[in-house]
Amino acid sequence: MFVAENWNDYEVIDTSRGEKLERWGDYLLVRPDPQVIWDTPKKHRGWKKRNGHYHRSAKGGGEWEFFDLPGQWSISYPNLKLTFQLKPFSFKHTGLFPEQAANWDWFSEKIRTAGRPVRVLNLFAYTGGATLAAAAAGASVTHVDASKGMVAWAKENARSSGLEDAPIRWLVDDCQKFVEREIRRGNHYDAVIMDPPSYGRGPKGEIWKIEDAIHPLVKLCVSLLSERPLFFLINSYTTGLQPAVLAYLLGTELKGRGGTVDAQEVGLPVSESGLILPCGASGRWEAGA
Repeated sequence: MFVAENWNDYEVIDTSRGEKLERWGDYLLVRPDPQVIWDTPKKHRGWKKRNGHYHRSAKGGGEWEFFDLPGQWSISYPNLKLTFQLKPFSFKHTGLFPEQAANWDWFSEKIRTAGRPVRVLNLFAYTGGATLAAAAAGASVTHVDASKGMVAWAKENARSSGLEDAPIRWLVDDCQKFVEREIRRGNHYDAVIMDPPSYGRGPKGEIWKIEDAIHPLVKLCVSLLSERPLFFLINSYTTGLQPAVLAYLLGTELKGRGGTVDAQEVGLPVSESGLILPCGASGRWEAGA
């Protein structure tokens, strides 16, 4: 399992009955988590002293209940000297997936030790965690997301991290259409990162369903790779896309490039139990030495 274990400002304190108790900097949040199917005693005082609680609705969705929580605050990831702005918003989210730090650490080392300029394409780039990690490691990054609000938030995180002048190209666009245009333009990248949603809509109403669209998109992105590609990373929070599925996808499309494929669950340590909470899966391809 790829475990994000280098956080100081973030912590999963406990998990029970479909929920997790988390510390985000100075604030405690309780949020639903479908992986938490166990019913263990909620002994930690944070369950009752929470600053925010997202309640799921039986009809779908849900709503936040706040107890002395600011509208916005920040946390830092010292391993890469990054600072992220947090804002609780729709469907339990805060603007950051902390488990992805396991991947940030991995590819940052690849970029730092490449010994050459590295161009990275980050698709479905959200609020820019991977973008900023790659930029901090020395890469030039093209950040693509269909949401104008998410791209603005990512720019805010860049400013917080002292990376406002880093070589990052910020684009609000449909990811697949952007990739198709890049192929026609003859552009290439040394690395691709993608974190596709299970379901979504593009800025012009385009429908994205991951099980139908992921393989065609991976095939397109492979054709964007440079002659000396460094890595290819796919993240998935979709139950059907297990690590072995991601490994098969990457192994199929990149078998002519050599290198190695490694796909595993991604997880976060849980302080109270000493166990690991699974948080989706990642498939990694990296070039051979």
